[in-house]
Amino acid sequence: MTAREQVLARIRKNQGGPADQSIPREYADVSPLSREEVVEQFADRLRDYNATVHRCAAAAVAETVAGILRARGKTGLLVPAGVPAAWLPEVFAFRVDEGLSYAELDASQGVLTACDGAIALTGTIVIAHTPGQGRRALSLVPDYHLCVVRLDQLVATVPEGMRRMAGLLPAPLTTISGPSATSDIEMIRVKGVHGPRTLEVILVD
Repeated sequence: MTAREQVLARIRKNQGGPADQSIPREYADVSPLSREEVVEQFADRLRDYNATVHRCAAAAVAETVAGILRARGKTGLLVPAGVPAAWLPEVFAFRVDEGLSYAELDASQGVLTACDGAIALTGTIVIAHTPGQGRRALSLVPDYHLCVVRLDQLVATVPEGMRRMAGLLPAPLTTISGPSATSDIEMIRVKGVHGPRTLEVILVD
């Protein structure tokens, strides 16, 4: 018996139930929403978190990236190794992160990454730090994060997301639900403490 099993057995025993009693899981496992409604729910959650959302076809990712960078006055971004070249418009400078220092990451104009999954109900993006997603520091240190989410990576509920994430282990996982923000004891909201202050998401059909 593992330590976890021993702890759970003691809890169940003290609650008066048999040691092998299973915990009822009556929460919703799947969503009643249509696929398009799931996509809209995800976009709405992102907007609620003060993230900016764009939607485009697979062939228009580079064009969408170019429009975003022009609108924000950026000349280029950092990218992890493995980002599809078709996503990168030629008129901008994209520097591959090859062990850049934290100071270099912090001084950059931001980062463009892929992701490994997303959960509509919570507006959460999952990064597994595999090719195209980069190391954890790359998605946490720069002040701006532009993330490409393919709609075939999107699931509706948290249980579906947990099953998807289980398939990514033992890779380290970072979950992102909107731009970084926190409040101190006086409830003063501060952005950018634990990650980028600005999150922008491209949903790719």
